[in-house]
Amino acid sequence: MCGLAALLGLVASIAHAGTGLLALEGTPAITLVYPTNAPDATIARGPYTLHAAPNAPAAGGNSRLVVLSHGSGGGMETEFDLAQALVRAGFTVAVPMHAGDNWQDMRDVGPVSWARRPQELSQAIDAVAALSAPGGRLAPLRLDPRRVGVYGMSAGGIAALTLAGARWSPAMQARHCDAHLAEDFPACVGLATELTGGLLDGAKLAIARGIIQHKWAGDTAWRTAHDPRVAAVVAAVPMASPIDMASLAPPRVPLGLVRAGRDGWLAPRFHIDAVRAACAPSRLATGQPGCTLLADMPQGGHGSTLSPPPVGLPPRAARLLDDPPGFDRARALSAVHDAIVTFFQTQLGALPP
Repeated sequence: MCGLAALLGLVASIAHAGTGLLALEGTPAITLVYPTNAPDATIARGPYTLHAAPNAPAAGGNSRLVVLSHGSGGGMETEFDLAQALVRAGFTVAVPMHAGDNWQDMRDVGPVSWARRPQELSQAIDAVAALSAPGGRLAPLRLDPRRVGVYGMSAGGIAALTLAGARWSPAMQARHCDAHLAEDFPACVGLATELTGGLLDGAKLAIARGIIQHKWAGDTAWRTAHDPRVAAVVAAVPMASPIDMASLAPPRVPLGLVRAGRDGWLAPRFHIDAVRAACAPSRLATGQPGCTLLADMPQGGHGSTLSPPPVGLPPRAARLLDDPPGFDRARALSAVHDAIVTFFQTQLGALPP
């Protein structure tokens, strides 16, 4: 009974803990989401309403850090519900705003940002490690920066996969787009234009193919990244067509995947399904890292992992990011968040808060 009472007390303490929110200035700018004993308040962040305790003192925690890489044109706000689910389990979450590829600035969307993102994630780990040193503002969290988790969605997914051992190049993306441009048009062209089935589609394909070949075909240098502190990775609906899939067979660290079956931006068969096909299943008995499909949302779209969902999107972006008809967002995301939390708890050896 004593053990049960202690467990129930632990669950209650987690359930009633607040969600600290702290902005760190610098390059990149970083938002920290962390356990606190302060009560949450309702705060406005642009068009979003979040429940958190800004600048509250840190408290407790499970000693583990997860660094989160948002999608193109994104930011912390539409990843907040996942961050809060991790915090309620005792994790601290750091969300860098990726330079040139966020909701305020999209000048570097594409390979320029993809190559820079892993370094920005490592810089976020550095910043949090400095603050969590003895005497630092985050010292009460007892963070161990030697075992860190990484989560990435969409363009953040290629950063996550890179830190899991993938190598990629712009030339690989050019080759993919040359072969599958019409089938994976948004992944190759983004929001610049779209195919409508009309008379102009042929011209759009020809112009896009020419631009892509000019920009990327000659850039064959492999992009890689390694941070020995990263011990587990989750990639959700990741951009993966530029990747040499052999580099993920097996991954460097345990790799969890989140799939959306009706992803209209990154067609699953060219992206997450290709990763799954190349990446060996997890081999827990031997301790060899592998891949685990943490969640599959058959009716989910590309933006179905975002929560709170994006609002006020222009029509072209809305068609690619809004939930498809029939998708049960509340039920699906609860299961997705639970699976991600459990994966990081298992792989990072998180201590009880």
